[in-house]
Amino acid sequence: MNKNVNYLIDLLNNGIFWTSFASWLIAQSIKVVLGCFREKRFNFRWFVGTGGMPSAHAAGVSALATSVGVTFGLDSALFAITLIFASIVMFDAQGVRLNAGKQAEILNKMLDDIYWKKKLDEDKLKEFLGHTPIEVWAGTVLGIMVSLLLYK
Repeated sequence: MNKNVNYLIDLLNNGIFWTSFASWLIAQSIKVVLGCFREKRFNFRWFVGTGGMPSAHAAGVSALATSVGVTFGLDSALFAITLIFASIVMFDAQGVRLNAGKQAEILNKMLDDIYWKKKLDEDKLKEFLGHTPIEVWAGTVLGIMVSLLLYK
């Protein structure tokens, strides 16, 4: 059998990958459903966008860490690595990216002021980059639950 086919088969049989992906997909789908209710319309960008409830970043990395912990043990080096990775991703989601979104909001207000006074037309920055702590915790709980329910 071709070596590349073996890699594909290995990936298709990787429960840790699929559990993490399912957690991310479920979180993104929840955001789409909530967006449809909130705005009474469908927007495909909600599937791939950042920010919102629950955090798909937190769901994916918490499912990854949980699946690795269940598979290799909570005392394994691999679990420690994935737990640190998950912590960094979640910290970034609620800290750095949330503050970048707040800065974008302020810059957009400044651009609006400039536009109305000087007729300057600039593209707006994306304001909804990060997550609130509750969005990160909701994503984390979702990821852990999906991992424990789906992963063997």
